[in-house]
Amino acid sequence: MEIKLYLEPVGFKLSDLEYNDERERYGNLISTYYKEDAFPSLEDVKIVLLGVKEDRLSINNFGCAHAPDEIRKKFYRLFSHHTSVKIADIGNIKSGHNVDDTYFAVSEVVSNLLKAGIVPIIIGGSHDITYANYRAYEKMGQIINMFVVDPMFDLGESEKDIDSQSFLSKIILHQPNFLFNYTNIGYQTYFVDDESIGLMDKLYFDTYRLGVIKKNIEDVEPLVRNADMISLDISAVRNADAPGNANATPNGFNGEDICQIVRYAGLSDKLTSIGFYETNPTFDSNGQTSFLVAEMIWYFIDGYANRKNDFPYIDKENYKKYFVTIQDHTSEIIFYKSKKSDRWWMEVPCPVDLKAKFERHYLVPCSYNDYQVALEDNIPDRWWQVFKKLM
Repeated sequence: MEIKLYLEPVGFKLSDLEYNDERERYGNLISTYYKEDAFPSLEDVKIVLLGVKEDRLSINNFGCAHAPDEIRKKFYRLFSHHTSVKIADIGNIKSGHNVDDTYFAVSEVVSNLLKAGIVPIIIGGSHDITYANYRAYEKMGQIINMFVVDPMFDLGESEKDIDSQSFLSKIILHQPNFLFNYTNIGYQTYFVDDESIGLMDKLYFDTYRLGVIKKNIEDVEPLVRNADMISLDISAVRNADAPGNANATPNGFNGEDICQIVRYAGLSDKLTSIGFYETNPTFDSNGQTSFLVAEMIWYFIDGYANRKNDFPYIDKENYKKYFVTIQDHTSEIIFYKSKKSDRWWMEVPCPVDLKAKFERHYLVPCSYNDYQVALEDNIPDRWWQVFKKLM
């Protein structure tokens, strides 16, 4: 895997860390790229940490390029309880002559990792790096679902150049397009104009206000389970819990909420990459935000270690199958319940000529509540959203 060309070692040594013992802390267990002549082997590695020290297109948050190593220092001191999951830290992407060069390097490295079956945890850097992560899937010709935790939609104005608050427009308009669905959770309505909300509805994208999600955080699980990649802007967490961001505001998820969401991400068999962005050490009181992101990474790995590998489209024999007839609806809705995990999916009719193209998308993760909605003679919203896309 020729990716070392795009990478440089982390900016500190193991001896620089605050602890000095040989217990099973991540810093003692991870193979880390500390020196130019000691790039870690990726044989049998399941997860890699990848830093991107890029903030040239950050909006009002310059300094977030310094976050990757600060987050590592906090993460390395945490204890591992899943030593069977082999992890490597492959250092930081070398900053390109311009931002497009950095994007290219990120997409090349990430696409190579994905092809090798390795899950990259991207530590930014500014939120526009999400665009480079998306381009990695494009290189593979893979149609994907994107899940974003952000207080706004990052649409910007389509005619303007990309930045950390407008990368989604670039993804939507990019041709050929490999985005099947976009889900945003945690948006705050006073940061989003009516036109943007209307566009999300027109594109059949899934958007959920902060208050809706906080009422029942468990409802996030099937949404996350449908994602191929996740992008998390730390400004989605309230200032009291994550002050290390120039755009932090009083409202947002709390630390417990966001760690639970990220653990759901780790549990998702479908998810193949995740990125944490916009942490800025300049504003970070006592390193609190870096510590929170480090804990999020810990929870992601904990979720990953407990994956069930229960895709319905791989082996439907391990599922209970339920048929629900809806009045005035031409066909039944088919639900699948995993015998391993008790998780639910529902099947959305897909034209025969599109089944190969959308194989990973017409079986939609859902909840028991969606099944109950169908039993009450109503079609679940999630079913309708996908049906409209496929038709």
